[in-house]
Amino acid sequence: MGKSESVVLTNMCMVYDGDYILVQNRINKNWPGLTFPGGHIERGESFADSVIREVYEETGLTVKSPVLCGVKQFKPKNADRYIVFFYKTDQYAGELTSSHEGEVFWIKKDELKDYELASDFESMFEVFESEQLSEFFYNEDFEMELL
Repeated sequence: MGKSESVVLTNMCMVYDGDYILVQNRINKNWPGLTFPGGHIERGESFADSVIREVYEETGLTVKSPVLCGVKQFKPKNADRYIVFFYKTDQYAGELTSSHEGEVFWIKKDELKDYELASDFESMFEVFESEQLSEFFYNEDFEMELL
């Protein structure tokens, strides 16, 4: 078994302001529903720069000092591994603007349960919020584990 594998690298960012979080209602037939903004990391781009770029493209906000707070990984059909780096920050500037990815808006954290969420986003949110959890993982049997 080789030590290298094909990997898809992506990010997601929880922008927050006190008890409020910025969410995106994704317009995507493969993964619709409420989630945080984010996207693919481009070749040669740092992880932090990629999340700053993605948040700007999808929300119009420029975030600063994003902090890595977790990771999600699973085995997709088109690669050996798919990794989503979770970031969060409360430092942002700009005017909130929705994009073709979906409408973005602020909600209170405790209102999240009142919305249709993207698949497994509720468990991902646990990792974003937890001081003890750092990983959301689907094992070989596609069973979810929070580590």
